[in-house]
Amino acid sequence: MYRSRLVFFAACLGMLLFGIGLITLGSVATGLKAKFSLDDLSTGSLFSILPIGILTGSLIFGPLCDKYGYKVFLIISCLLMFTGFQGIAHTASISLLKMYIFLFGLACGAINGVANAVVSDISLVNKRSNLSLLGVFFAIGALGMPLILGVLENLFSFSKVISYVSFLTLIATVFFISIRFPPPKQLGGLPLLKGIKLIQDQTLILISLFLFCQSSFEGIINNWTTSYLIGQLSISQNKALFALSLYVAGMAVMRLLIISIFRNVKSPNILIISFFLLFLGCTFLKAGQSFPIAVSGLILIGAGLAAGFPVMLGIVGARYSDLSATAFSFVLVTALLGNMMVNYLMGMIAQIYGIKHLTTVAYFEIALMVVLTFTIIKKLNYNTIKKQ
Repeated sequence: MYRSRLVFFAACLGMLLFGIGLITLGSVATGLKAKFSLDDLSTGSLFSILPIGILTGSLIFGPLCDKYGYKVFLIISCLLMFTGFQGIAHTASISLLKMYIFLFGLACGAINGVANAVVSDISLVNKRSNLSLLGVFFAIGALGMPLILGVLENLFSFSKVISYVSFLTLIATVFFISIRFPPPKQLGGLPLLKGIKLIQDQTLILISLFLFCQSSFEGIINNWTTSYLIGQLSISQNKALFALSLYVAGMAVMRLLIISIFRNVKSPNILIISFFLLFLGCTFLKAGQSFPIAVSGLILIGAGLAAGFPVMLGIVGARYSDLSATAFSFVLVTALLGNMMVNYLMGMIAQIYGIKHLTTVAYFEIALMVVLTFTIIKKLNYNTIKKQ
């Protein structure tokens, strides 16, 4: 029999690794560019490999975990992540580097999916709160990696720092081996037919579309905010990166509030508060003629984005408990596709019409998320469903 607290800690450790992994490539881009004498186009091609790997990992983890359980898949993913870390740190071949980045991304996508799915499974009550706390560990990892690289940049090369950090994945692997996880749900063959029926469910499709918008919103803020602040306010890159860090901090703080002060607030009301924060944050960012106002806007946007994934994944976990990993796989893949597609679209908009239209895209996504949320609430009939 598994112990819920140990499994929850294991999921938090996995999410910490995902946060570290997701930000690593961007944090060492300058070092890789110099090491391999890459131009901007070649560097961009490396960045495109990571999301493909994450998408692949997110796609395959669900059916495999429902069939074989979480433990083996999580252990294999951690070992792949260690291999990716070491390869990025030490390889001298650009072709091998691309392979290591793909494996690294695959492991990150799988770990993210497993962490969310297993927390949903073990949380018989308070799924939303537990998933929110899980998200805090992602923020810690995402904030921690650039901090470690910044502190140690004058003492060690980026390759050594990555190599040292990689051993955290081995420590996690040993811990995962030592504990029990929930058993597999599907003891027969791979649940492909059930999975096909599952993804035809209208509510799951609506939730997937919401997360498509949520993930793409997060993506354009992560990837385009520094360019927006530099272009609109003429500030330095260091100040723009600092502002982006405060956006992540705003998300982390709000997730802590969701599990404490807002613990008993119903999910629809949490989302309404979130949309208000998003709208206010975008308004500050658009109208801000000074750095403090723009930073305030980013903090509000981070807070506004905090609830989307925990609330929607909590609904998915409760509604599709017999195939939770497969359902999570579907919605996470859709979310990642949104991130990739809207980021590409934002690049075209920025090139043709200017980076100032970042907030225009953001307002449009808020409107879509509001419509989708009320449609989902109507579908679920929250008046008769207990708060997740």
